[in-house]
Amino acid sequence: MVARIYKPTKTAMQSGKARTKRWVLDYEAEAPREVEPLMGWTSSGDMKQQLKLSFETKEDAVAYATRNGIAHRVVEPKTSKRRAKSYADNFRYGRVGLWTH
Repeated sequence: MVARIYKPTKTAMQSGKARTKRWVLDYEAEAPREVEPLMGWTSSGDMKQQLKLSFETKEDAVAYATRNGIAHRVVEPKTSKRRAKSYADNFRYGRVGLWTH
């Protein structure tokens, strides 16, 4: 079973960057999940899918995986592009887009 080491991105419900500074090691699924026919619940016999470890640095996570003989792959984070904007730009004369006021 292969473990994935990555830095989580912020959720759509977050405005800040909480819980995005640590690195996470979790296991990829070995088998697909199955739908239980009577109740419709989703289940799996793979217990490692529930395991999620967090580390301060990428090197710590890689060292843990190699020390314990866990096959792993590292997913590097993508940097976000920040554009400087001001509130006054919403009311600029040559603004591109629909006027909503």
